[in-house]
Amino acid sequence: MATATQAFYTEDQLKMFERLLQGQRRALIEDAGRKVDELTDQDESFADPGDRASWESESTRDLRIRDRERKLIEKIDEALSRILEGTFGECNECGELIGIGRLRARPVTTMCIACKEEQEAQENKPNHA
Repeated sequence: MATATQAFYTEDQLKMFERLLQGQRRALIEDAGRKVDELTDQDESFADPGDRASWESESTRDLRIRDRERKLIEKIDEALSRILEGTFGECNECGELIGIGRLRARPVTTMCIACKEEQEAQENKPNHA
């Protein structure tokens, strides 16, 4: 029995998204490996306290970036699982299919434009408690 996703998206489109996601994942992992090598190769002895503070600030920034990339890799893995399960492109909120343009722009998305806009509107609403 074909799922709604399989009926809406062609096999070629799903394969294209799978290749895109795998390429993004591979690039993120390669970049992370290079960055870890850079961080571990650096000499951490600084004569000037300003240099040390600058290095620590840059290291903290780099770690935040790595954490965002780790979270993106998790989202990519989830999207790849949805492709295998036949649920890729289905909105988690309303169950409707996500437009192909939105998926091309953000293949890890789990919400259609309408639901995402509603979520953002709710998040930006001031609390009246």
